[in-house]
Amino acid sequence: MARGCGCCAWARKITAVTADNAADAAAGRAGTAGATAAATPDDTITPDEFFRADIRVGVVVRAEGFPQARNPAYKLWIDFGELGTRTSSAQLTAFYQPADLAGRLVLAVVNFPPRRVAGFPSQVLVLGVPAPDAKRVALVAPDRAVPPGTRVF
Repeated sequence: MARGCGCCAWARKITAVTADNAADAAAGRAGTAGATAAATPDDTITPDEFFRADIRVGVVVRAEGFPQARNPAYKLWIDFGELGTRTSSAQLTAFYQPADLAGRLVLAVVNFPPRRVAGFPSQVLVLGVPAPDAKRVALVAPDRAVPPGTRVF
């Protein structure tokens, strides 16, 4: 995920907020910044707003290094069943090797507008959780086998 990708900017903001809240928790203070703090009436969303994000289960069919990316990343080809195979650039190099990713189930937002990352089409946003150092990402995935293309609700 290289500079200029709107999805990446969003992910960096969430990571920063999460890191702030982790620091607050370690210091014994309540979270202050949002992503992991309790929602207030001003920032709550409706179920309809949540379901506008089309999050689907996919299976990684191919993963390879992406040396052209500004930050260490992989190119992923992900099968979403009836939606077909889509591509993504993902900064997963700290915890995963390309061979570890092939065949793995992932969750991804499939209705964001596509982006080009260092010339590569990133068509979906693969979901992950930042490690405490906010420099490594762990994948979010179902804990049971489900068919590719299944929608998250």
